[in-house]
Amino acid sequence: MNGINKDIDPASELREEDEESSLPEIELESGPTGTLAAGRAAILRFAKVAPSAPGVYRMIDAQEDVLYVGKAKNIKKRVTAYARPTGHDSRISRMIAATATLEFVSTKTETEALLLEANLIKRLRPRFNVLLRDDKSFPFILITSDHWAPQILKHRGARTRPGRYYGPFASAGSVNRTINALERAFLLRSCSDSYFEARTRPCLLHQIKRCSAPCTGEIDFAGYTQLVTEANEFLSGRSQSVQKELAEEMDKASNALDFERAAIYRDRLAALSAIQSHQGINPRSIEEADVFAVHQAGGFSCVEVFFFRTGQNWGNRAYFPKADRAIGASEVLGAFLAQFYDDKPPPRCIFVSHDFEERDLLAKALTAKSGRKVEVSVPTRGERKELVEHVLANAREALARKLAETSSQQRLLGALTETLSLPRTPRRIEVYDNSHISGTNAVGAMIVAGPEGFRKNQYRKFNIRSSDLAPGDDYGMLREVLQRRFKRLLEESPRPVAGGTLDIVRGDDDDQPWPDLVLIDGGQGQLKTAQETLSALGVTDVPLVAIAKGPDRNAGRETFFAPGRDPFKLPPRDPLLYFIERLRDEAHRFAVGSHRVRRKKDIREAGLQEIPGIGPTRKRALLRHFGTVKAIERASLPDLAQVPGINAETARKIYEFFHDTAAQ
Repeated sequence: MNGINKDIDPASELREEDEESSLPEIELESGPTGTLAAGRAAILRFAKVAPSAPGVYRMIDAQEDVLYVGKAKNIKKRVTAYARPTGHDSRISRMIAATATLEFVSTKTETEALLLEANLIKRLRPRFNVLLRDDKSFPFILITSDHWAPQILKHRGARTRPGRYYGPFASAGSVNRTINALERAFLLRSCSDSYFEARTRPCLLHQIKRCSAPCTGEIDFAGYTQLVTEANEFLSGRSQSVQKELAEEMDKASNALDFERAAIYRDRLAALSAIQSHQGINPRSIEEADVFAVHQAGGFSCVEVFFFRTGQNWGNRAYFPKADRAIGASEVLGAFLAQFYDDKPPPRCIFVSHDFEERDLLAKALTAKSGRKVEVSVPTRGERKELVEHVLANAREALARKLAETSSQQRLLGALTETLSLPRTPRRIEVYDNSHISGTNAVGAMIVAGPEGFRKNQYRKFNIRSSDLAPGDDYGMLREVLQRRFKRLLEESPRPVAGGTLDIVRGDDDDQPWPDLVLIDGGQGQLKTAQETLSALGVTDVPLVAIAKGPDRNAGRETFFAPGRDPFKLPPRDPLLYFIERLRDEAHRFAVGSHRVRRKKDIREAGLQEIPGIGPTRKRALLRHFGTVKAIERASLPDLAQVPGINAETARKIYEFFHDTAAQ
């Protein structure tokens, strides 16, 4: 970056006449704040001091919220264009009217500006930009290089561990299936280093021919290194040569009448064939590419992406970016791609269904970022065009499913509004639940749902901190969770007082932080606790509903409690009842999962001290046999019973402790 022009005072800069200014003479009257005239006047003031260089500009409203992030080859010219009286569509006009200030960041080149723009859009999430909704990183396969016997494993997040990364895969399921097949094909270990070092005999994976057991010397260093080399070559795109070499070795072993060794090569070849056959579409002429297609309908956009590596299809995923209805498919795709590769390595080839204005610029930016040539093209014939058409068909189908789900969700939300007598159709529903075992490792959980389903990037968990709570005090836990949640909400997104009551701030943005409905897993007591807690904070207009499970905790017989009305039930087969049950069950799932993670962490830190009936001698026996606490967690009942000093009853207690289903 060459410079940052921030918090500029345009008035002081404009006191001197700028004879060299190339800005057109536009007469503007500064009207009331929020009008088109006022916005154009503000833009023109800042345009006078904008740099005539590549860079990024931010348009900001009177509340200091970023409205739009854009990039330009010449910031001054681009910003000046917004001050013209005509030629803007309704979306741009609304953005101009809301603009109060601008900020500029100049860069050396336009490609740097493109990368910076994508980064700022993902971080600031401006209302008028196309927003990529991506709350989950892609999984990769990692073959480590920081141990003499490299490990193969699934990896997400930052690439901090030394090794070779292969991907991305579209889902955890696809990468797990591929790793399972690779274990059969190349016999690489998948165990942790601590488990590896503690082994004194081969584990079950060696017995079922999914590991060569370098831990106990069943294969020497040279032999294991050869397996690692073959695996890296296969995942790097040289799959045909690897298969050819294995076939030749199988023939040699067969000719030498070493049928046992030949059978090993046969099984490895079969595993490689299984990997390739499970990938779906495998284009003959494409080794490494991502294929994108966009389809629009009903005011929504769907971008479908297929990943191809080593000539194999490694899965696909559908995205539904947030964009104004007036933005066309080409513009959506261009904005989407810049944000998509902001934190992901691009392949050598990117095929797209629609051409867009800055396609060549994007290719240059990705080339500079990755250090190798990246091609972004619109195929017009042959296998590549057929591939793009196939991806486009998947985009149409995914959007059709999305529209159907959205329509169904809207009907359910309408029924929810009517049944619970809500003042408006909820855009944000928060559901709360607690999980603990006799008060230990207590966790509160909040999940969020809206018109488009669950919003998992908005989920929150609360480790219960109060030390004066009695064990199992659900009311006290709920009180702490609601206090922490709404205190922070009031601090970060205060609501203006109007007529003595608090009015929920609502806008067009689906990410508005205040809930339209709060659901509590519990009965009359939980509802009263929630009312008292929110009232103490001055929040009295958020609708509250408690859901009590039926007799014997049977689904379909829930009782609903709401302030100011008698308890009521819904018909057993009412779709609205299923919808509310799904919300409650998701909160329960998230709470129990968070509790188990915390409990297992405490167990590891405590060194098995919480397991009843396990003393120092048995602990040593367990660790000597399995190596680590994590391995003990994964062990089956028969495996636990084989440990010296552990009888069947003790094995059952250990197994139930790690696989407990009684978390509330």
